[in-house]
Amino acid sequence: MSVKRSALEAAGKSYREEGISRRVRGIAVSAIKEMPLLAEKVPGCVSLGQGIPSFRTPEHIVEAVCRSLRQDPWIGKYSLGPGLPALRRALAESLREERGLELDPDREVCITVGAMEGLCAAMLTLVDRGDEVLLPSPNYASHIEQVLLAEGRPVFSPLRRQDWGLDPEAIRAKVSDRTKALVLCSPHNPTGAVFSREALRAVADLALEKGFFVLCDETYDFLTYEGEAPFSLLNVPELKRQVLGFFSFSKKYAMTGWRVGAVVGDGELLDQIMKVHDAAAICAPTPSQMAALAALEGPQDCVQEFRRILEARRDRVCRRLDAMARWVSYVKPKGAYYLMVRTHSLAEDSMTVALRLLHEARVITIPGAAFGPDGEGHIRLSFGGSEEELDEAMDRLEAWFRKNG
Repeated sequence: MSVKRSALEAAGKSYREEGISRRVRGIAVSAIKEMPLLAEKVPGCVSLGQGIPSFRTPEHIVEAVCRSLRQDPWIGKYSLGPGLPALRRALAESLREERGLELDPDREVCITVGAMEGLCAAMLTLVDRGDEVLLPSPNYASHIEQVLLAEGRPVFSPLRRQDWGLDPEAIRAKVSDRTKALVLCSPHNPTGAVFSREALRAVADLALEKGFFVLCDETYDFLTYEGEAPFSLLNVPELKRQVLGFFSFSKKYAMTGWRVGAVVGDGELLDQIMKVHDAAAICAPTPSQMAALAALEGPQDCVQEFRRILEARRDRVCRRLDAMARWVSYVKPKGAYYLMVRTHSLAEDSMTVALRLLHEARVITIPGAAFGPDGEGHIRLSFGGSEEELDEAMDRLEAWFRKNG
């Protein structure tokens, strides 16, 4: 069984086990995906669940793909496995300009089917049965399932509860002779925390001392609300042979449905990851790669506008939660577009709370238990939706807590 209760199982669904591999029996579909499936049977729901920004894909990206579909006969065919050379070059140049990273686009960049496929391919490449993977907890739900799919063992290291900050000493306490990797996501899904430079440097020193890999999920690297851009262990030269970075076009350019991302890192590591990428996907969809190229080469004011709007939505949701302080508490997010709400007025577990909110308030939330043991007692909210959706959802939540809190 998975390390957490499936939302569908909690709602009464059963799964066949006869003939199914141990690898697949040991994982679950993320509650992030399951709660919207359950909501299909509940009329009139509004969503604070899955992390889908409300924005349309920018017009210059759409137009570039339409033009290529009409003019370029190769766009409906496979690309090279590592991705279109022009896209790899453009991404390497973008990371050099924005992050100071020096990457060889021919050896150190691979375009994947979203960051998720890159993460899964890396996990299958690095983790053997029984290897331990450190997960700061709460942590993104799918990271847990990827470790389990590789037949590794997730080892949860609690974040600091007062600010969801990274705790290097808590991580050190969890390191063993079976530790193979650490997964970091900053800005953080599900808490919205941005890990400090000092804490990340301490973790880099630990990785160098103990020799484990670091997988940096950089999906929200563009989306911070307080001060400078987040620090990344990709910028620590000494870690070059131990660190991988995973990037996504989904949130930065409102391209969640295009399914295109990238993994960057040491060329010898990527040679091995490419084996899994080839076996699982062959290549990322060529039209989606063209969209990603247009995103990188086109105007970037859309990214600034997305950030401005999401910051306003964060503040809008936080004001409403402040009015519910009798029943809930939270840490104001500094990045991404999620926050973890502690339901301290309720005795039920987070899965029960999320299912009650779905059926009684008709609001989709994600149970905190989906994000590891330190997520229990919380629900995750996304403020990526439109202002109208957020207002309606918060109205319903407040009415529900008044009645039940």
